[in-house]
Amino acid sequence: MNDIWQFQQTLTRRLSIGAGISILLGLGMFLFRTPLWNGIAFQFIGWGLIDLLIAWGGAAGTRKRRARLTGEQAAAAAPQEARNLARILWINTGLDVLYMLGGALVAVFPGASNPLWLGTGIGIFFQGAFLFVFDWVHAIQARRYR
Repeated sequence: MNDIWQFQQTLTRRLSIGAGISILLGLGMFLFRTPLWNGIAFQFIGWGLIDLLIAWGGAAGTRKRRARLTGEQAAAAAPQEARNLARILWINTGLDVLYMLGGALVAVFPGASNPLWLGTGIGIFFQGAFLFVFDWVHAIQARRYR
C-alpha cells in the first residue's frame, strides 16, 4: 500500500541520494584546482552535507511519528501529515527561489572581480535550483495523499 508515510520515506531517501551526488560532485570539482571550481565545490559539499542531515532527521521524525500510531490511527492522521508535508515543501520552494537569487547576486557583485566568489555564487544558485525542482515536484506529489 502506497501511503504518506511511505512517500515521506521515499522523499528522504531521494534527498539523501541527491545529497550524496552533490558531495561527490563537489569533491570531484577540487580536481580542477581553480578558485572558480573550488567555490562551486565548497557549495556542493556544504549543501550536500546539510541536505543529508535534513534527510536523516526527516526520516527519523517520520518513523517516530508513524510508530506511535496504530493502523487506523495512521490512516486517520495521514491527511494532516500530507498537508503538513506539502506546506513545508511549498515554503521550501519559496526559500529555494531566494537561494537562487542570493547565488546570482553573489556571482554578479563580488564574483565580478573574484573567481572564488563567482564560483560560490554559481554553486549557491545551482544548489537552490536543484532544491527548487526537488521541493516543487514533491509538493505536487504530496497532494495525492490528502
